[in-house]
Amino acid sequence: MTSRPGRVVAVDVGGSGLRLSTYAGGLGPVLTAPGARVRPGGIDVAALVADARALLAADGTGFGPQAATTEESGAAEEAPAVVVWSMRGLLFLADRSAVLAAVVAGLGARRTVVVSDAVANLVGATGRLGPGAVVAAGTGAVAFGTDFDGQWRRVDGWGHVLGDAGSAAALGMAGLRAALRAHDGLTDGSPTLLRAATDLLGPPEGWPRLVMAAPDAPERLASVAPLVTGAAESDPVALELCRRAGTELATSLLRAAEGLDRPVLCATGGLLTSAPVAAALDDHLAAVGAHRSPAAGGALEGAVHLGRHLRDTGTLPRHPAYLLVD
Repeated sequence: MTSRPGRVVAVDVGGSGLRLSTYAGGLGPVLTAPGARVRPGGIDVAALVADARALLAADGTGFGPQAATTEESGAAEEAPAVVVWSMRGLLFLADRSAVLAAVVAGLGARRTVVVSDAVANLVGATGRLGPGAVVAAGTGAVAFGTDFDGQWRRVDGWGHVLGDAGSAAALGMAGLRAALRAHDGLTDGSPTLLRAATDLLGPPEGWPRLVMAAPDAPERLASVAPLVTGAAESDPVALELCRRAGTELATSLLRAAEGLDRPVLCATGGLLTSAPVAAALDDHLAAVGAHRSPAAGGALEGAVHLGRHLRDTGTLPRHPAYLLVD
């Protein structure tokens, strides 16, 4: 891409935090704020936009139509050329058009992009806008594949109650189930996981309230996943749970890539630091003649790439659900 002047602001909103960075000839530092707050009406986008504005202001970066005019400069700071707003929950927990309008009004860029974090994660992982698929295994799990033309396919991402197969929350839940089976004296339970989970969460009698009634239930479940991956070396039950998670992630990835022409396949997320999970994923791919490439980056890097592409070419693929451009 040929370089043209103009600053790109990239924002990635996840459940665990908002991350923001700017690009103007080089990538700036990553600034952080609290993540998505889910209200009865959905994600509180106005609060997130206010946080992004505050980060930019604290960074000494003028932005938007309300950028200050000073005697020293004699003019308002130039608005960003492009803002790319990547957000978890765009499909189900927010009105996409309202999100776009809020970001346009709040950050005042010349061009604004609102994109599902699944798309930003794919672009960040593959480092390009081309046929590819990625599975992200964090607290939740979702796979996404597209050719940025006629095929846009999302697999899973249904949340810890209905889906997120292979996620940290799902692995944590499976670990607690194995622990409770040991507590109940069943032969296929895991005494190792029972001891570890009791140390972490307290007596088993309190677990149902923690993982069913607490607003942070997915995060609490995900906190158990390291106990499972850590026990996998010596506990056959934990090892099998890790292998199952890797296989489920591979299954979602292959489905997301189905029908694409020579797609680049990637996987991201902290759960892949577990050797048994990663090995099971790779083994399942290899069984069908596929392999994954190393991920170049994550959703924030993908948002930067999308912003630079729009700034430098003037165009960007669009999709009414996954990628909106103003």
